[in-house]
Order: sequence, then structure tokens, then C-alpha cells
Amino acid sequence: MKRLFLILLLCSSFFAGYAQDNIDEALAYQYYQQADYEKAVVLLEKLFNNTKNDAYFDLYFTALIKIKKYAEAENMLKKLIKQFPQKTTYVVALGRVYQENGRTAEANKIFQEAINNTPKDETKFRDLANSFYRFEAYDKAITVFLQARKLFGDEQLFNFELLSIYRFKKDKQMLIQEYVNVLASTPQLLPQAQSVLAAVFEDNNDYQLLQTALLKKIQKEPQTEIYTELLIWQYIQQQDYEMALRQLIAQDKRTKGDGSFIYNTANTFAANKAYTTAIKAFEYLLTKGPTSELYLPAKAELVNVKYELVIAGKFEKQAIQALADEYQDILTKYGKTRQTLFALRKLAYLQAYYLNDLKKAEATLEQGLLVPQVSQVEIGQIKMDLGDIYILTKQPWEAILVYEQVSKQFENQAIGNEAKFRSARLSFYQGNFDYAKSQADVLKTATTQLIANDAINLSLLISDNLQTSNDSLALKMYADAEMLQFMNLSSQALVKLDSIDIAYPKNSLADDILIAKSKIYIKTSELSKAVEVLKNLIANHNDSIWTDDALFTLADILEKKLNNPEEAKKLYQQLMNDYPGSMFNAEARKRFRNIRGDNLGT
Repeated sequence: MKRLFLILLLCSSFFAGYAQDNIDEALAYQYYQQADYEKAVVLLEKLFNNTKNDAYFDLYFTALIKIKKYAEAENMLKKLIKQFPQKTTYVVALGRVYQENGRTAEANKIFQEAINNTPKDETKFRDLANSFYRFEAYDKAITVFLQARKLFGDEQLFNFELLSIYRFKKDKQMLIQEYVNVLASTPQLLPQAQSVLAAVFEDNNDYQLLQTALLKKIQKEPQTEIYTELLIWQYIQQQDYEMALRQLIAQDKRTKGDGSFIYNTANTFAANKAYTTAIKAFEYLLTKGPTSELYLPAKAELVNVKYELVIAGKFEKQAIQALADEYQDILTKYGKTRQTLFALRKLAYLQAYYLNDLKKAEATLEQGLLVPQVSQVEIGQIKMDLGDIYILTKQPWEAILVYEQVSKQFENQAIGNEAKFRSARLSFYQGNFDYAKSQADVLKTATTQLIANDAINLSLLISDNLQTSNDSLALKMYADAEMLQFMNLSSQALVKLDSIDIAYPKNSLADDILIAKSKIYIKTSELSKAVEVLKNLIANHNDSIWTDDALFTLADILEKKLNNPEEAKKLYQQLMNDYPGSMFNAEARKRFRNIRGDNLGT
């Protein structure tokens, strides 16, 4: 019985002590977080002395430094060093006390002794470096790792640790040097290198540092291809696509490659609208001959890039016909298959909108419906293309029928919503505004952001401009102009837009007319006129539904076509600040950071 009582007494004492420690810990943390270090120190000293727990030590030590109790910290650390001579944390902490107390020479001496006395053991060096890092002595941590490299005679030792510190410090020069050092032996780190460097680089001067380092390395080690790959990436970040292609071709010839790297990068050129460079890249791939696996894909992409050039600006009919002939050549050589369906659809587009041969366009698309093994989605896309042709051939009811077939077949899917929007747009062209608005309202919650945004804009365009009979009549003229633009009759569309103010003065469509004209000028490559009307819209219609579109479009022109990235950056910033809910916001942020250089991507 006495023995049981003794056990119960001991247990109750233990739990009482444990409970007290928990209370002290909670209070200590509370005082520490409230920066009441005087009270925190008392409790943390007790907790550390009872447990020798490193978590308590860190807080206790920091609290002592905060209230400048350097003598107390020094005495405590000297005792701990005697008690635990192998624990580098206490040695480094003592050096930190000397630093904080202005005893720099003593601090440096104790730090250097700690480094010099570290035995030839990777773990010991890592522990010491971690101790320095723990007390924010980052340069000393670097010194430890570099000393270890020298001692072990291994320049690849502690790569990841050094990369981490250089990244934290944003030491761009050393980060570049370390990645260049590590990539030869660990090429799989290339994506990480690109991501990290893009995150810390701030302007083109930083990329120039990388370029200089890489060119020196390539001169010494031309056989190490990973350096060339990083150099190509660097040129792309600076939008120097021609230099990137030059390096790509040189590398491909040197390594007798299969062209896959060039093919993938050519698609990057095209995505960045560097069409002429992309064309050169695909043309180079064709020189490898028809036996190359990439011959047909390169040929197809080459024609597609030419197509993008055609629809992006003014081209003579002869050049467009030559492009149509190239698509026809693909269909003739390889047949009408699922793999060549892209050529068939684009050929029909050129025939309808640029060569004014609507019958051929319609026939071409109808042939597409007969291609075997084509998916239902692809058939739906062809049907929508046909619907557009029916509008041009003045068969609106046929167009509506086709759109409704596709929207019902793919209810609540992206292609179905696209068909439904085209139907709403046609109703708008026809002046059936109430019905067009009701259809657009249904699409406001579409999963595809672009369709939802277009639907919102169409709905607002109609509701904002039906307030008076004057506005309603002006809106009908505007719809006619939109129809003319849809038919690719740009000059007639502009005349119609300019006539609205004459026919219906003081109408409510001023901002809508400006955005419509800007789209036409961009399509016809009249960029100075596009810039003028976009600036007008931004300056005089800041409450318009089109202002965020105008800001983004103007910034895009300045950045991509007029080589004025700094002005573009200001507009992206304005868009982000003034229109945080805009669908262009995410892309604007990406473009802004791209120009600034702090988070680039390809």
C-alpha cells in the first residue's frame, strides 16, 4: 500500500511539473510573439535549462540579443561550449554575440576557428554551415561549403545547398556561376535553373550576365550541349529569336540531331508571334528530307505559321492563293484524313474570307464531314465553320440550324457554348437584340472564360445602347458594321462605323465604335491608327466595358509590334491596378513581370 502511494505521489508530481512546463511554454511563446522579451527570457531560460531543447535555445538566445543582454548570453554560451564541445551551434551563437556587441575581430576569429577545426567529414561541414545559416550568417555558411570543396577536391560538393543560399540572397552572379558549374554533371537541373533564374532576374542586364558566362563556358567546352540549351533559353527570354534560332541550327548540325529541339522551339517562336523566325526554323527542318520523322509535322506547321501571318495583316491575293495551294498540296499528297483535317479547315477559311470563293469553301467543309474516323467534336467544329459560311452566303436560318445542332449535342461543353454564342452573335447582326441578349445572358456563366467574357460584353453592349430610339437605331448600324467586319470587308465596316455619328449624333456608342475600329486597324496592320483610337478610348472612356480590352490591346501592340516594352509595362500596370477583375489581368501580370524580368516563362 505504501509502495502504491509512493508511485501515485511520483506520478502526480511528474504530471504537475509537465503541466507547469506547458503553461510556461504557452506564456513564453505569447510574450515572445508580443515582443515582450524581458518576460519571455525568464521563462525560456527555465524551459531550456530543464530540457536543453534546441527550439527553446533559439528563442532564448534571440530574446537575449533583442534586449542586449550580451554578457548573460556570452556566459551561458561559454558554459554550453564546455559542456557540449562538439555542438557547433553554440560556438556560432557566441560569435554572433560578439558581432552584435561590436566585437567583430573576436567574432571573425571564432568563426574562422570553427571552420578550420572542422574535420574532413561532410556531415560536420553541413552541420556547421547550417549553424551559420541559422543565425543569418549566410556568407559564413557559403565559406564553409567552399572550404569543404577545397578540402575534398570536389567542385560539385554541396551544389544544392549553395544554390539555395545564393537564391535566398538573390546573388545573381554566384547563382549563375553555380548553375553553370552544376549543369554539366546534372543536366536534369536545366528546368529548375530556368525557373530560378527567371524568378531572380530583374532586367536584361541580368540576362546579359548569364549570356557572358555561358559563352565563355561554351568556348571552353563546346561539346557540353546543356550550355547551348540554356543560352537558347536566354535569347528567347530577351525575345532575340533570331539569335536563338542561329544557336539551335548550329547545335543541331554539330550534334547531327533529329531536329526535335528545333521543332519544339519553333512552336515557341510561333506562340510568341515571331512568325518569320518560326518559318525559318520549319524550313530548316524540311532540309532534312522526307525521310525525317519531323518532315510532315514541320511542313504542316510551316503552312500554319504562314496562315497566321496572312490573317494577322495585309497580304496580296497572290500570296494568299499560294498559301491555299500549299494546303491543297497537303490534302492531295496525304489525302483527306483526320491528320490533315487542319489543312482542310484552314483552306476553307482562306477560300471564304480572303479568296471570295464561298462555294468552294462550303464544298471543302462538306468534304470534311465525310472524312473517316473523325471525332464528334471535330465534326462539330466543321459544322460551326459551315454555319459561318452560311452567314456569308446569306442563309442565316441554315446557320442558326447548324449552331443549334452543335449546341444541343454538346450542351454545357466548350464547343456547345461556342455554337450558342455564334447563334447569339448572328441574332445581333440581324438586329434581333432582345433575343441575342437573352442568349448571351445564358452564357455569362460558361466554363470557358473567353466565351463568358464575350457573352457579358455582348449583353452589356445591347443593354447599354437601347435606352433611346436614337441609340437603338445607332446600334443597328453598329451591328451592320460588325457583320461587314465578320465578312472581312474591313473598309466597308469602317465607313459604316464612321457614318453612325453622322446619322445619329450624340449616340451612346462612342466607346464601342472606337474598340471596333481598333480591331479593324490591327487586322489591316494600320498600327498607328489602332494606337490612336485605343488611346482615345482609354483617355475618354474609363468606365467603358472595353477599357480593360483597350489597355491590354494597346500594351500588346507596343510590346510585340512597336518595340516599346517600357510603355507597355505601364499599361499592364494600369490594367492590374484599375481593373483587377478583368479576364486580361493574369496575362497582364505575366507580361508585366516578363518585361521586368522577374518571372519569365516560355
